[in-house]
Amino acid sequence: MLSSLSKLTPQQLDEIRSLEQKLGKTLLSFSSYDVVSDDLSGDELALLKGLEEKPGTMIVAVRGLRQKA
Repeated sequence: MLSSLSKLTPQQLDEIRSLEQKLGKTLLSFSSYDVVSDDLSGDELALLKGLEEKPGTMIVAVRGLRQKA
């Protein structure tokens, strides 16, 4: 299972921002995905690691991406 920041509608974002103001706290929304990691060759892994360094993020290779309801 993999989690990432949720893709929200403008209305959902407004609701979260409203609650943030009420609580005085920053809120993050995460969604879970059922995924299976994919195998990478050494060359593919080197390419992926090089790409990760540019934005300073983590990238994961997966076989299928299905969002859990």
